[in-house]
Amino acid sequence: MQFPVEIWLRGDNHATSEVIAPVSREPRGWTDADVAAVLQSMLRALDRARHPDAPPDRPIALRGFSWIVSPFEGGGVVIAIEMTLGAVVGGPFDVPEGELTSAIARVMDAQRPASMVH
Repeated sequence: MQFPVEIWLRGDNHATSEVIAPVSREPRGWTDADVAAVLQSMLRALDRARHPDAPPDRPIALRGFSWIVSPFEGGGVVIAIEMTLGAVVGGPFDVPEGELTSAIARVMDAQRPASMVH
C-alpha cells in the first residue's frame, strides 16, 4: 500500500512530499508488525530529507518522538510524528482513529526497554 508523507525539517520554510510503500496490506488489516514498518518508514523518510547521503538501511528506533493519530478533513486519519529533527505526517488511512491509536501504543510499548521507569 502506498501513501503520501509530508516532511517538515526544523529550520526550513517549506515542506516536501514523498510517497512510501512500507506494507502491502490496507490499514484495516494492519498487524502490529505492519504498524511498526509504517512508523519506521515515516522516520526513514524524515531522516532521508535531512541526511540524503546516509545509508538507506541504517537502524531506526521507535522511541524519542511524539506521535498522534488525527482525523483528516477529507476522511480517514493521519499519523503525525514530531521530533527535534522535524515532523512527518502520513496518510490519510481508512481505519478508525481509536484502532490505529491503540495499535501504535502497543507497538511503542513493545519497543520500550524493560528498565525504563515512567
